[in-house]
Amino acid sequence: MTLLRKFTLTLVVVLLVLGSSSYASAAAAPFYNETGGLISQISRLAGSGMFGEQEGTASSASFRQTAGLAVGANDELYISDALNHKIQKLSSGRLSVYAGPPSSILRDAGGQPLGALLDGSREHSLFQAPVGLAFGADGSLYVADSANNAIRKIASSGEVTTLSGNGKIGSADGKGAAATFYHPEGIAVAANGEIYVADTLNHLIRKISPDGTTVTLNTASERVVERYPGLALPAGDFKDGALEQALFNEPTGLALDAKGNLYISDSGNQRIRYIDFSLNRVSTLAGGDAAVYASNALYATEGYKNGAADKAAFHFPKGIALDAAGGLLIADSGNHVIRYLKNGAVSTAAGSQAGEAGFQDGIESSALFDTPLDVAVASNGTIYVADSGNSMIRAIAPYRLPAGISANQAGITVMVGTQQIQFDAKPEISRNRVMVPVRQIAERLGYTLTFSKDGQTVTLEKGGQAIELYLGSTTIKRKAQSGAGTTGKTDAAPYVKNHRTFVPLRFFAEEAGMDVQWVKSYQTAILRYK
Repeated sequence: MTLLRKFTLTLVVVLLVLGSSSYASAAAAPFYNETGGLISQISRLAGSGMFGEQEGTASSASFRQTAGLAVGANDELYISDALNHKIQKLSSGRLSVYAGPPSSILRDAGGQPLGALLDGSREHSLFQAPVGLAFGADGSLYVADSANNAIRKIASSGEVTTLSGNGKIGSADGKGAAATFYHPEGIAVAANGEIYVADTLNHLIRKISPDGTTVTLNTASERVVERYPGLALPAGDFKDGALEQALFNEPTGLALDAKGNLYISDSGNQRIRYIDFSLNRVSTLAGGDAAVYASNALYATEGYKNGAADKAAFHFPKGIALDAAGGLLIADSGNHVIRYLKNGAVSTAAGSQAGEAGFQDGIESSALFDTPLDVAVASNGTIYVADSGNSMIRAIAPYRLPAGISANQAGITVMVGTQQIQFDAKPEISRNRVMVPVRQIAERLGYTLTFSKDGQTVTLEKGGQAIELYLGSTTIKRKAQSGAGTTGKTDAAPYVKNHRTFVPLRFFAEEAGMDVQWVKSYQTAILRYK
């Protein structure tokens, strides 16, 4: 359900030659294949999947909507547990309350936690649906306290104060409590202490100076839609160009780059926008430069499309974060995936290529998420995901090649997971296919290997199934235990060279149900179980 309605009603497999938060300047760069796809493994970091309020061991902990993330100086993870109305801290495999009461003090008639606005010590402070989190240079944690319509500050000393806003809905500029907001969700802190806020339901980008003075940077939308007969609602709009004239539609995630410019997840416009402060101009980086609204639609038309950034499509993109390579990670909430924007192209970093929601760990192309709301990047390049629909925190661990394998090396390397296969003859590229000696690859993948007396037929057996390959031919035959057989084709014919039988690597990966990535710059093929 979209924000306004809530609050008004209460691996790509790439085979090339095989044939078929804040700026993280210190983070280790993730490892990408030649088309920009992230090679990674996804796992559950915290959360039992239950909707609850349980601290303790990460695996047994529970949340009520993981909405925002921030990584601390020592790689602790801070989490906005929005509907428990508190900030949690995940460190050394344990979840604890960082700010807010350990157990909810206020509850509604149905027993669900209620929030409130109260400053004071961390353990005695109260929040209401906190979302965006960002650390300042002084170690303070800043919070977009959305349902309190306020920006809060948790000092490293443990004191919680309201920096701007007073709990009332509005769009007034001013100092401290004189300023007002309407459900702010995104927050980013610049090196000079200036704070940028995505004032979501005002459709505005606001700036708070170090002395607590809030100013509005862009123009308020005047668009109104008749959402239901007789019910007119204010709505966001779209316009690039001069910052003071720019228009947004429910902006949420914010991220500052090394230049101090601001990326914006313009959720209701299904786009990623960018403010260049040296020019005071807004441009659209991904999703197209002209938002399309259906008649009386609150939001621009959504979609799911990778490729050139100006042709890419999103479905309510939310939290964003920059990685060490300068690419932008995007929690594409309605498509249930994590997207990646770099060098003018958008790809799916992790999650279903069909936009399917669910829960599944595994490699990037097999993993499933459910309404991810935010992302954050640790110093080692691990990407954390606030997987809100699953009530979990997930970790995307970028693939790392072992030491000793370097770019532009001579010869081809074949990896199964993180283990290198040692061959008794060098793998080679023949007719744009990686060919490998059959014995080592067969044994490594668990096949029993036999040859016919004339050496022309190679038989592989595993799990009661047999596969026959024929030298010089792309024809194969599959046989079941029952004796039934079918024929098929490989993408390259086996051959003999220097008394070794070479077979196409891709064939073995597909037969074993594996994903294959070819990284040309490293001359390395990476095989992983899905």
